[in-house]
Amino acid sequence: MGLQPLEFSDCYLDSPWFRERIRAHEAELERTNKFIKELIKDGKNLIAATKSLSVAQRKFAHSLRDFKFEFIGDAVTDDERCIDASLREFSNFLKNLEEQREIMALSVTETLIKPLEKFRKEQLGAVKEEKKKFDKETEKNYSLIDKHLNLSAKKKDSHLQEADIQVEQNRQHFYELSLEYVCKLQEIQERKKFEFVEPMLSFFQGMFTFYHQGHELAKDFNHYKMELQINIQNTRNRFEGTRSEVEELMNKIRQNPKDHKRASQFTAEGYLYVQEKRPAPFGSSWVKHYCMYRKAAKKFNMIPFEHRSGGKLGDGEVFFLKECTKRHTDSIDRRFCFDIEAADRPGVSLTMQAFSEEERKQWLEALGGKEALSHSFNTAVIPRPEGSAQLDKLGFTIIRKCISAVETRGINDQGLYRVVGVSSKVQRLLSMLMDVKTCHEVDLENSADWEVKTITSALKQYLRSLPEPLMTYELHGDFIVPAKSGSPESRVNAIHFLVHKLPEKNKEMLDILVKHLTNVSNHSKQNLMTVANLGVVFGPTLMRPQEETVAALMDLKFQNIVVEILIENHEKIFRTPPDTTFPEPTCLSASPPNAPPRQSKRQGQRTKRPVAVYNLCLELEDGDNPNPSKEDTPTSSLDSLSSPSPVTAALPGPPGPDKNHLLADGGSFGDWASTIPGQTRSSMVQWLNPQSPTTTSSNPAVTPPSSGSSPFLFSPPATVVDKPPESVSSRKARAVYPCEAEHSSELSFEIGAIFEDVQTSREPGWLEGTLNGKRGLIPQNYVKLL
Repeated sequence: MGLQPLEFSDCYLDSPWFRERIRAHEAELERTNKFIKELIKDGKNLIAATKSLSVAQRKFAHSLRDFKFEFIGDAVTDDERCIDASLREFSNFLKNLEEQREIMALSVTETLIKPLEKFRKEQLGAVKEEKKKFDKETEKNYSLIDKHLNLSAKKKDSHLQEADIQVEQNRQHFYELSLEYVCKLQEIQERKKFEFVEPMLSFFQGMFTFYHQGHELAKDFNHYKMELQINIQNTRNRFEGTRSEVEELMNKIRQNPKDHKRASQFTAEGYLYVQEKRPAPFGSSWVKHYCMYRKAAKKFNMIPFEHRSGGKLGDGEVFFLKECTKRHTDSIDRRFCFDIEAADRPGVSLTMQAFSEEERKQWLEALGGKEALSHSFNTAVIPRPEGSAQLDKLGFTIIRKCISAVETRGINDQGLYRVVGVSSKVQRLLSMLMDVKTCHEVDLENSADWEVKTITSALKQYLRSLPEPLMTYELHGDFIVPAKSGSPESRVNAIHFLVHKLPEKNKEMLDILVKHLTNVSNHSKQNLMTVANLGVVFGPTLMRPQEETVAALMDLKFQNIVVEILIENHEKIFRTPPDTTFPEPTCLSASPPNAPPRQSKRQGQRTKRPVAVYNLCLELEDGDNPNPSKEDTPTSSLDSLSSPSPVTAALPGPPGPDKNHLLADGGSFGDWASTIPGQTRSSMVQWLNPQSPTTTSSNPAVTPPSSGSSPFLFSPPATVVDKPPESVSSRKARAVYPCEAEHSSELSFEIGAIFEDVQTSREPGWLEGTLNGKRGLIPQNYVKLL
């Protein structure tokens, strides 16, 4: 049962039961007071904990923002780039969430703590003061009554009347105070229902607002989360494919390491112990060096290196070899030794020790000593053995039979091409298909003898058994380049161009296969084989590097991307000719393109002129020889200049008047230039490298590379004359890259900036425009005309 009401009439009776009811009300208010006091304390602790959580969350967000993934290789996929950026997205999400949490913490103070403190101080505190007065008056009233009743009746009437009046006045004052106190007790009991609960409602409204904001952030984050999950899944799939290839290469090297030595610019290299002679009392010591020798130049490099001291690298020495002599054990108390004499150090002889007799013989052969072996120190990479699979009439028949059977029987099978067949059955089917006598007798569409997974595995195995991958060794590096960088449109155009450089049979077979894979991907809801999954499966099947190395296998993910592009753009790539006049200025670099070079302020010719190359700018001094000799070529690119295998290209650095960019790209792409007529070649160069000017000064035209020169330079059209750049009528343009001005005449801007009154500038590759009332120069390849 709840509290009984306090009747005002009872104030005059002041019965024991009335006093019990007052004490019950007082006890309830005291309990309420203690509860509110504890609640305020807990609320302050909640605010402190919220602030501590916010600090911890912000620290966590800062840690996410500051971390950056390091990837193996010279480029990353779009998926990897999104994964790398995801940590900053997570950081921003937490930051936004903590901003809302701080708002909630402030609202707790304003909407809960302060109102409760005010209620406790002003209302409950006032009741306490009224109770003190009531208790004091009660004591005074009844003490006066006791004293009055003890007065003797023999007192004078006037004295007694005065005492009666005083007692009556005091009783009236007590009754009035009692009435007010009773009223206050009942008022506060009713008031606390809303004065106390209303702040709680505001508190929970603030909490709900915070959680609603979190929900809204989560909704905004959901689209990004879905895309990131796809990025992660694609990366995981590519990792699985790459890992199997890397493990296969590791096992090959483990079984026969000598046959898988990497091609090197050095004739011989490896560790040798070099004897360092000391004064007579101290004898000599043997120090381990990493030695490298070039036979053509007779140049010998050696660098001291000790693994046990944490891999400390010492100062290297370089000398030119005069002769090498084998040391026998009767002249030195160590095995596997030989002496070297330096041509540039007369009278100086170095004694070296190999790790084994076999290694000593290899060093002796490389250095021109005695007992040379018949094989080279750096064993050449053994080419893949040619199987019986060929791109002939039988090969096309096999592929068509397999594709027809898959599309007839298993186009909706889950994990199509990913689920492998039993090896023995796959080999038996391949044997029958590759035999002219039995090929036409094999019925794959109607026979239950061959499972779909056996057919798909046989198709993949046949393509892998070709002497050369379907997309050729020659163009392998060129296909990889656009997959590593650039906009999606530029990638498609570059791969479109490259596909039409394939041999006719390769292109025909690739067309048949990619058309089939497009059909497979169209049924991905049933077979779960998305374009990305098919890229993982067929990347290493259609493309292979000629030299198997870990570095080459790290590019496997980009092979997958090439296959994805082929599947997604099958009709455009195989049914239309390549567009070598791609209109929009784009660059295959993931970062903003380099600004075009500015003209010299002095009159006359520019100090530098650009030479068009595939996606790069190679700037040469006007007086430089475009065909450098090998002596002038940096050692890091000596072998790459004549090697047909793809090597890494050094992307151009920031724009500037003194920067010459070293180009070390694969030779196969540049070889196209020598087979393309001048006008077509110029258009191709302009498309692949739109930031390069299309005209040159009156200097002699750059001639195609000779046999000893770099194969990467494209020769311009046969007839080139000075002419002003194509005029741009006054119009608007939008920035597609941010730019920081390097000169007062240039404009700084962010992505999306809109330029007014854009016109052609006298500076080749630059435009003039107005931004925020200021007129200046704009790099032409940083904006898109509207």
